[in-house]
Amino acid sequence: MLKSRFIQFFKDEEGATAIEYALMAAMVAVVIATFVTPIGTKIKAIFDSISSSLGSGTTSGGGTGQ
Repeated sequence: MLKSRFIQFFKDEEGATAIEYALMAAMVAVVIATFVTPIGTKIKAIFDSISSSLGSGTTSGGGTGQ
């Protein structure tokens, strides 16, 4: 009785599929965490540079006739 349940447990593949999906989701999360943060930091630096360039260009001597 116990032996047949033990054999049936190892033949059952439903749990294996769930574990495979969980592993894939974990790998995707690792890839996102690894690549998105540095890319986001670089993009923010680019926008900050553009913003400071635009900000300094509008405040330095551009007479608007007010």
